[in-house]
Amino acid sequence: MPQKDRPWLFRTYAGHSTAEKSNALYRSNLARGQTGLSVAFDLPTQTGYDSDHVLSRGEVGKVGVPVGHLGDMRALFADIPLERMNTSMTINATAPWLLSLYIAVAEEQGADVAALQGTVQNDLVKEYLSRGTYVLPPAPSMRLIADVAEYCYSEVPKWNPMNVCSYHLQEAGATPEQELAFALATATSVLDELRDRVPAEDFARQVGRISFFVNAGIRFVTEMCKMRAFVDLWDEICRDRYGVEDEKYRRFRYGVQVNSLGLTEQQPENNVYRILLEMLAVTLSKTARARAVQLPAWNEALGLPRPWDQQWSLRMQQVLAYETDLLEYGDLFDGSPVVATKVEELKDGARAELDVIDGMGGAVAAIEYMKGRLVESNAERLGRVERGETTVVGVNAWTEGEPSPLVGEDGGIMTVDPAVEQDQIDRLTAWRAERDAAAVAAALDDLGRAAREGRNIMPPSIAAAKAGVTTGEWAGVMRQVHGEYRGPTGVSSSPSNRTEGLEELRAAVDAVSDRLGRRLTFLMGKPGLDGHSNGAEQIAVRARDCGMAIRYEGIRLTPEAIVAAAQDGAAHVVGLSILSGSHLPLVAELMERMRAAGLDRIPVIVGGIIPEEDARRLKDMGVAAIYTPKDFELNRIMGDIVQLATPEDVAAE
Repeated sequence: MPQKDRPWLFRTYAGHSTAEKSNALYRSNLARGQTGLSVAFDLPTQTGYDSDHVLSRGEVGKVGVPVGHLGDMRALFADIPLERMNTSMTINATAPWLLSLYIAVAEEQGADVAALQGTVQNDLVKEYLSRGTYVLPPAPSMRLIADVAEYCYSEVPKWNPMNVCSYHLQEAGATPEQELAFALATATSVLDELRDRVPAEDFARQVGRISFFVNAGIRFVTEMCKMRAFVDLWDEICRDRYGVEDEKYRRFRYGVQVNSLGLTEQQPENNVYRILLEMLAVTLSKTARARAVQLPAWNEALGLPRPWDQQWSLRMQQVLAYETDLLEYGDLFDGSPVVATKVEELKDGARAELDVIDGMGGAVAAIEYMKGRLVESNAERLGRVERGETTVVGVNAWTEGEPSPLVGEDGGIMTVDPAVEQDQIDRLTAWRAERDAAAVAAALDDLGRAAREGRNIMPPSIAAAKAGVTTGEWAGVMRQVHGEYRGPTGVSSSPSNRTEGLEELRAAVDAVSDRLGRRLTFLMGKPGLDGHSNGAEQIAVRARDCGMAIRYEGIRLTPEAIVAAAQDGAAHVVGLSILSGSHLPLVAELMERMRAAGLDRIPVIVGGIIPEEDARRLKDMGVAAIYTPKDFELNRIMGDIVQLATPEDVAAE
């Protein structure tokens, strides 16, 4: 019988509510056969705010676990021996800080820090392009990425200090060629920054520590070929650009979460098949097989998965790895002319895109260009779905059917108790009161001096963690030294040449604008810390192409700022996009401020992952219309906006 390969690491992306509850979930998942941890942090933690900051309102514990200080990290990994664990932490802007907390807890456990294994994502470029949890401008962010890599090289050599994340690029609409090129450009930018940070004789080993985190979509043949293209291109870059001779340091090492963009709210049980097919793209080809796989749950388009839903995704991996004979054979696609042709086609497209980015000075210099390309690609993708050129079962084809028996009284999702936020704030307040204030002040002072002097940020960050510094305080120092960044939206103010299917809408916008006495003005706002801007960008682009005056200033706005923008810009309709589950408190505050400013005549529409009960509550607050992922026909939404902006005397005709 042939020798079986070892299976990949089985992970589920998890974390919610509190460190204690997340710890219980981790230990439960490990007991069920999960072989690695993948930590989801909440948005305040990701963006460097404490739980009691004004921007954290409604966001605490929603999309991940809040970690505000060493005590939270200690509780998160209680009774989990870190020296024997492989931990992936999906954290970017605050990656040096979270890794510092992790190392401090490992030392408390008595672990040999040099033996720690895992990955910190630490990829800021994709945050500027697609996810939106950036804090600092690109140049100092790149410096911090390199600080982590340099520190791990000498102190935590088994740790992957940087995980180039193309996952969110595909979620933002990237084509396979763009995903390849933008991810590889990010990796080369980091390695160029690192080249002078380690001894020349050890640089190949440093190259070998760079890992990737990729996406696999439903076109699983193309996606499998994309992974083989990644393997070839990375080998080529390591050999030709960096002179790495040893093949073991040129291996393309990657983990994967399969596509969440394609999960549907309609007929959500179909997502099980989608997830399985997407997993095949990263497991069937031995040459390009993922080292770690985490799968979304079937109901993630509805809201936060329950423990049972995550268990179902884990079982899918276990069935493939242990019940089938996949791991008993070599690569099934070697020698296939179809696969070879497709791989070369993808590589050629990626090389052409890489040449453009290199010509601009690399990934950091090309951020605005790449952001614009993603918005364009996503608009094209959505257009194909709207026109029926891309079939999505249950969405634009075969939409009739039996209601899902999986969606029960709880809506098929887990909800976070609103009391969690206040509980976290209370514990944060107690933590501040009990720590040594002088030690904290000294640690923050040294941290600031290190940042200003260009010293490696990791040693003073670890010292700050042990002193009791909070996440918001650490990030506050970084903001003070380096400034804060507002990323490009990818949405230009000038209309595109796109007219297909828009003639009638443009005429309607012109007619209403004439009645209003000026151009119909639509304000697109993203309150809170949710950085998933893809939907907001596409609404803004379509509104612009319909002839509306569009105002969209990007992510991370307070309700107060949005109300001020509505007043200053004399908006006719205000649109809000909130995908973090924080719609109820954020919309409630915005509606209160709209009334106080005398703007309650302006219709407000809201888009997000919004359960039916929440939708009813939003309507009770005065929200005029609500849209969820099932509302994929953007032209219909545009028609609704025109109708809402129409003066009452005209609407009555």
